[in-house]
Formats: sequence, C-alpha cells, structure tokens
Amino acid sequence: MRKTTRLKALIQRPEILLCPGVYDAYLARCVEQAGFEALYMTGAGVSHARLGVPDLGLMSFSEMLDQAGRIADAVDIPLIADADTGYGNAINVMRTVRAYERAGVAACHIEDQQMPKRCGHFDEKRVIPMSEMLGKLAAALDARVDEDFLVIARTDARGVLGFDEALERGQAFAEAGADVIFVESPRSEAELERIGRSIDAPLLANMVETGLTPLLPATTLQQLGFSVVIHPGAIGRFIGKQLQPFLQSLKEEGTTIPQLDQMLDFESQNAVVGLPEMLAKARRYQNTR
Repeated sequence: MRKTTRLKALIQRPEILLCPGVYDAYLARCVEQAGFEALYMTGAGVSHARLGVPDLGLMSFSEMLDQAGRIADAVDIPLIADADTGYGNAINVMRTVRAYERAGVAACHIEDQQMPKRCGHFDEKRVIPMSEMLGKLAAALDARVDEDFLVIARTDARGVLGFDEALERGQAFAEAGADVIFVESPRSEAELERIGRSIDAPLLANMVETGLTPLLPATTLQQLGFSVVIHPGAIGRFIGKQLQPFLQSLKEEGTTIPQLDQMLDFESQNAVVGLPEMLAKARRYQNTR
C-alpha cells in the first residue's frame, strides 16, 4: 500500500492518529522504531535545526523540500509535512504540492498567512483574504497526481481576525474539498469543541506545549471530533531540556563518564540508523560472480 493511501486510511478510521514532530531523518527513524504509525515534519523545528533561527518564514521552499524528502526516504511510515504558505501564489502552490508528492510526502498543509509567515503561536501574524486562499487551495487540489495525497488546509485567522472568522474559513475550506482542516491556535477547550461540531471534515489538532492552545490528551481530542493530532515541537523541546545538564556536566567534568547511563551505547546508536542491515547488504553484493 502506498504511504498516501495508508495515511488516508489512518485519518479516516475512528481512532485518532498521533504524530510526533521531527526535523531530521534520524529523529524520524526513532519515531518509527517507537511504533508510531505516522509522523510530522515541523517547519519551526527545521528552521531551528538547519538555520538556528526562529520560525519567521526564513526557510526557503527548496530547503523545506530537501528536508521533507530526506525524512520521507528514511522511514516506511507516512509523513505529513509543513508547506507553510505554499511559497507564493496559486501557481507556486501547484509546484509545491507536486514537488512534495514526488519527494515521498503523504500529506502537506498550506496556510492562509501572508509572507513572510511566522509560527502560528506568535503574535503579529497577517492573513490573506479568504478568496485568495480558496484559489490557492483549488490549485493545490488540482496539482496532485496521486488522488490519495492529502491536502491539509490551515487557517491562522484565529489570532488575527478572531475565532468566528477562523471557523468560517475552516468551513469554507472543507466545502472547497480540502482533505483535512487545521484551525491553528484555538484558545480553549470550548473552541476546540466548537471546531469539532462545526466543520464537516477530518480535523487536525496542533498541540504546542506551553503555547496558546490547551494541551489535551489524544483521547480527549478524539472525543471532541479530531482525526489527527500533531506534537510538532515536543521532541525538540525535550532534547533541548536534557541537553543543558549534559553539556554542563561535560564542561565541568571534562568527560561524559557521569552521563553514560543516559546515552545510547555505540551499538544501539548504529542500530537506529540501520547499520546491521546496511552491512548485510554490502556483504551480499560484495561478490556477485
């Protein structure tokens, strides 16, 4: 089964799909080996990892596409990828969707922010008119070759024009044929519940720890009507928190010995990236005559 078809089935089932956010292929392999059924490429995380800068629209289309392709190629589970605004007008959106699909991505989300965009939980965002976003969405739907490639329509209107406008946009995107609707940064469980009642389409919930939206378990979000939940920054935040005492210890002690029990050993680290399997392939092809 194609990854696109598998992801579509996972989102259509009654049980909510839980997707950790990753920003590189190594973390993607870790997520797959932990038993998750799908994963999410976070634009903010890629910006942090590749450029060391905040999520302020500084990542280019080519950089995001390259990272998405590397992540998709590293795992067998489907990848949902952040495609920001589609990197331009409707024609740019068509190119973005086609390129993401060719790169092995199973779904991407496109938002209604103006460029340069910024993290959905930042202030001072701007959004394009709904009519313009509907045109971009139509272009995205027309561009795909694989009918199971999912186009996720995201609106950031909640923080700019208010909740009612965000809800109206989400409804309009669903009526226009978007496969999944992503209303960014609702402020309360009541708003999440209203989204679940009001939009007739699969819904995506974005759980940003200590962000604007209340942090709820996947089971609760499922009861509220959501089909998929992403935790885009959780892994990066966890690593950052654990890294600080590790580096302080290394600086003070001049060795990693006190931290060995907190680290993967050499063999385990190589197992994550598939060294045993690659060596077996090398031996198989070493003597072909």
